Amino acid sequence: MSATLGSQTDAPAHVGGAAAGAVGGTTVATPTLRALLARSSFWVIAAACILAVAIVAVLVSGGSQAAGRALAGDNVAPTGSMALVEVLRQQGVTVTLASSLAEVRAAVGTDSTVFLYDENSYLDQTQLSELGDLAAHTVVVAPDFLTLQALAPTVGFGGVSESDILAADCSVPAANRAEALSPGGDTLSIPSGSAHPLLTGCFASGTTTFSLVQVQNDTTGGIISLVPDARLFNNENIADYGNAALALGLLGPSDSLVWYLPTLADLPRTGPPSLAELTPGWVTPVLVLLMLVAVAAAIWRAARFGPLVAENLPVTVKASETMEGRARLYARSNARLRALDALRVGAVQRLALAVGLGRLAHLEEVIGSVAHFTGRAPDEVRRVLVGAIPESDAQLMALSDALQALEHATGQAVRPGSAPAARASTSVSGELPPPPAERMDP
Repeated sequence: MSATLGSQTDAPAHVGGAAAGAVGGTTVATPTLRALLARSSFWVIAAACILAVAIVAVLVSGGSQAAGRALAGDNVAPTGSMALVEVLRQQGVTVTLASSLAEVRAAVGTDSTVFLYDENSYLDQTQLSELGDLAAHTVVVAPDFLTLQALAPTVGFGGVSESDILAADCSVPAANRAEALSPGGDTLSIPSGSAHPLLTGCFASGTTTFSLVQVQNDTTGGIISLVPDARLFNNENIADYGNAALALGLLGPSDSLVWYLPTLADLPRTGPPSLAELTPGWVTPVLVLLMLVAVAAAIWRAARFGPLVAENLPVTVKASETMEGRARLYARSNARLRALDALRVGAVQRLALAVGLGRLAHLEEVIGSVAHFTGRAPDEVRRVLVGAIPESDAQLMALSDALQALEHATGQAVRPGSAPAARASTSVSGELPPPPAERMDP
């Protein structure tokens, strides 16, 4: 037990049903909303700052990041191609936006044009070969290595064009109407000295590099136009040079255009069957029925208890209830010294007030004053207030009675007209005088 009375906070209690504690009620207060807000104000302010920074970042850079798919026919962003699609529709071309090869098969006709931009290389070689045979005219933008192997094995990559002027200089009508394209884009290469009638290169950057290569399908006789530079078709660059004329000339010859951007739906399904495929058909209805039964049972059982009862806080709890509850806890855990310390704290505080000392008086001051008024030896008073350690319930009860007797003797000694007792009145054996007949009130 601490030597300073002001540091003692445990209320008095008694083991085995003995009364202890302050007279009156103990108030238990629930923290108010204002206190909770004040306690968590830092985190609220921090979350608000983070949210504000995120909103500013989205507003500043969200326009370019939320631009949608590149060359999408319904995308109005600079990387989209909605401007070209709308112009084609105004010219009477029926444009169908497709996101899978199955949709292309359903939409393509005998005299249709297919626009293909496989940015993420979703299609395999079989799908690409099938796509090249579907339409009379296929325009492939930014083909990758697999696309070239499937549609034009003799065509390779030519790197980035270093020419400042990309003139048509070929027999393709759409290229001649365009006259020139935006410089600096990717190119394709045709083997040197090739005079194959199925290969045509336009907008040359060098001897064998071109910005447009047309290949004739020797199986179906259809034309496949390979355009390595995707910038020619987007909203940002469609109006530059002859980009629009080339795009309209390649995509507008027929009345039907299928605008195809492959997605994950085109990937072949691999791996073991999913859990849904392995689950029998009756499992889902049974699970739904069980969930409905559980909800109904919960509603049925909850209705038995009736509505919730509102309770006003703070709640006033009787001191006797807290005293008895604490005493039972001490008794259950055999915390004899803990219980005795609680009794001693209350006794020392009352003794300090009885002998005229404050609640913050030092323990040694209280011991000296009590010994002076009662005539007992300071060691005896210290043993009762601090030193003795109970080893059994009987010793705990004896020390509790000794504390009560010491308070009674001190109260008798400090009454008006009473003189401090002589030291000689202490018994030679050092035993404490017997306690009074009545017990101390809580």
